[in-house]
Amino acid sequence: MPLTPGTGMFAADRLRTAYVTARDALLAERVPEGHWVGELSTSALSTATAVMALHHVNPFEHRALIDAGIKWLAAHQNDDGGWGDTVKSVSNISTTMLCRAALRMAGEKGYEDTVVRVEDFITRHAGVRPAARAAAIRARYGKDHTFSVPILMTCALAGLVRWDEVPRLPFEAACLPQSWYRFARMPVVSYALPALIAIGQCIHHHRRSRNPIRNTIRRAARGRTLNVLRRIQPTSGGYLEATPLTSFVTMALASIRRRRSAAEEQVIAEGVRFIVNSVRPDGSWPIDTNLATWVTTQSVNALALAGDLDSLDTKEQILAWLLKQQYTERHPYTGADPGGWAWTDLPGGVPDCDDTPGALLAATYLDLNITPHIGTPQYRWRALATQWMKGLQNRDGGFPTFCRGWGTLPFDRSGTDLTAHALRSLEIAGSFDKGYHDSRDSEYVRACAYLAKQQRPDGSWLPLWFGNQHAPDDINAVYGTARVLAAYRDLALKESPECRRGVEFLLSVQNADGGWGGAKNCPSSVEETALAVEVLLDLANGDAVQRGVTWLVEAVESGRFRDASPIGFYFAKLWYFEKLYPLIFTVAALGRAWQSERPAVRQFIPSIPAEGSA
Repeated sequence: MPLTPGTGMFAADRLRTAYVTARDALLAERVPEGHWVGELSTSALSTATAVMALHHVNPFEHRALIDAGIKWLAAHQNDDGGWGDTVKSVSNISTTMLCRAALRMAGEKGYEDTVVRVEDFITRHAGVRPAARAAAIRARYGKDHTFSVPILMTCALAGLVRWDEVPRLPFEAACLPQSWYRFARMPVVSYALPALIAIGQCIHHHRRSRNPIRNTIRRAARGRTLNVLRRIQPTSGGYLEATPLTSFVTMALASIRRRRSAAEEQVIAEGVRFIVNSVRPDGSWPIDTNLATWVTTQSVNALALAGDLDSLDTKEQILAWLLKQQYTERHPYTGADPGGWAWTDLPGGVPDCDDTPGALLAATYLDLNITPHIGTPQYRWRALATQWMKGLQNRDGGFPTFCRGWGTLPFDRSGTDLTAHALRSLEIAGSFDKGYHDSRDSEYVRACAYLAKQQRPDGSWLPLWFGNQHAPDDINAVYGTARVLAAYRDLALKESPECRRGVEFLLSVQNADGGWGGAKNCPSSVEETALAVEVLLDLANGDAVQRGVTWLVEAVESGRFRDASPIGFYFAKLWYFEKLYPLIFTVAALGRAWQSERPAVRQFIPSIPAEGSA
């Protein structure tokens, strides 16, 4: 029997049962401390880079880990001979070349068939000549050297490409004051400073410039930049808590055979410690340690949207934990002012403008739901976060991820999903702390103008940190549009032309099965269907939305709602999936649907102002 909300008790009971099932599954994922940690996908790219870093440092001491990593890679090679970023990802030339380099470095004996198949893949997609293979990697990333240069460096170390195919990185620029970085037109994004230093030095060692003045400058900058690299290394040893970045840095420095400074030795030793501590029991490595702060705030916000925060019996613990994660001092890595949150509670995190709005929303919801309130009477944590986000806004009116003014490369520019998220959190926090935020101030006007300008002719918006491997150019217009429409909903702009066009776009790309993928005709996923349903329940009427609800209920009933899809972009367009995403998004969507079935008992949701409110 199809689900038809509002037409019968059986249908209503079925919807409620599905919601409770999803909610209880999400609540069961909490750790003993009361919050969520989640689980990121294992990564062939991470595993390959970790294996090579350990090989360069000491192949004898780390033989067991190296062998286990190679064995895992061979067992998870795709049918076409290549590797994708996750075990659910289609093969790509970048990850495949890194896996090929790992096999070359660590030993191909016993994996002859694996080598034949990967060579066949690379030949089909990039040709036979090393120069053509290097060109294929560069073409994948264009002007952004953040990821292409580390991959090419690794391939050069493995003898797969020549060193003259590896672009140089100006590591000497790290001697500049942090406040000058955005003016230096770096060839890498802001979060890649460790790679700029370590890989830049590695390339310089293997491929000296023909300019003697430049060589002199770089020789003089070597020690100072290594001190910077050591200073910004977190106590865990892992830069950004990421295995690939940490492995690239460790590998680059370990490959330079010279007398090392104390700072260099410490960077390598701490990097190895992080890599060794990050390995999983099956011999693989994840893309990052965890997204604990992000998935916790998203879980809280989903329950708030569902009007069901009372089901959360660890509210006080979570709020206290969240407030401890807020940065109260200038961050040594990016120089970010106090007030932001990172994606993780671990020391390698960096405050950013997606996690900070998420944390601000979650902490506000929790604080309003708890008596007595936690925190200082002046709610200084909320004021700091508000000021932090306002200070990050770019000249174009949008909000970037990490640093204001780094607008030349993809993941440093303003993002529509980030801007919408910031607007929502500023609106909600401001509505309860008059004096900290006026929802109609200049930041609001400029951000709304940015969103209007970024809307595409078909009514969609494109996100910065999420994609879909089945969509043209990997772009996930459904995710981006749903996230922006959530801001229009929460800002009481439902009737704006931009909002109506966005709704029309979402409805136009719904699949015949009632679900949504990343674009028209992409396979339906739990994540994208739930995101679309959640906003359309408040912005549209009709059978299309109800068919989306039906799709989600059936996904819960069949257990498919636990099936995570690789929709996340990590740094440098590196795919990942997170096992909590489908649960979180399903709870938000079905919770909203269940609220529509019980208007008499609908709980107050501070994120949804009344239509036409100021």
